[in-house]
Parts: sequence; C-alpha cells; structure tokens
Amino acid sequence: MRLVTILAALSGAIAVAAGAFGAHGASGEAAEWLKTGGHYQLIHAVAALVAARMGAKGSAWLFVLGGALFAATLYLMALGCPRGLGAVTPLGGAALIAGWLWLAAHAARHAD
Repeated sequence: MRLVTILAALSGAIAVAAGAFGAHGASGEAAEWLKTGGHYQLIHAVAALVAARMGAKGSAWLFVLGGALFAATLYLMALGCPRGLGAVTPLGGAALIAGWLWLAAHAARHAD
C-alpha cells in the first residue's frame, strides 16, 4: 500500500494546484473544469488514504486511478484539448463509484 499512499499524496498535491489555478489563473468554463477536477481528485486522494489504512486495497486503487482519470480529462480540456475528451470523464467517475461500493463491501465483511 506504500505505492497507493505515494500516489494519493501526489494526487492531493495536483488537486490543490489545479484548484488554485482554476480559482486564480483561469476563467469561464476552464476555471470550472479545474475546480471540479481538483475537488473530486482531492476528496478521492483522502479517500484512498483512508481505504488503504483500512486494508481495502481494491477501493484505494479505484479511488486513486478513478480520481486521476476523472480529473485529468477535465484538466486537459481546460488546457485546450478537444472537448470530446469529456466522453472519457465518466469512466473515472464510474471507477470512483465502484471504489465507494468496494469500500462498503469491505466494511461489511470486516465489521467490528
């Protein structure tokens, strides 16, 4: 889980940078994409750390990878990549949802 922890920490740093750029260096739709991507990425970086601590490895990986995919597509569109890239964003969102469901199942199996 060391790698997940490292990736989650880096994800958190990227999320803060993207959110700050969205708030202070971008405008219009690009600013909103940066803020949304940063928001979701940061939440799921923390969720990945919690899941890793709980021993829910699958959930932790889904949070890291789903958060990165979801946010990266928004960041790239904000930086001028084709809007069609937004069709990939829901795949990241689906991974995030799967991560939450996996975490719920893990918690149910390992109840105190």
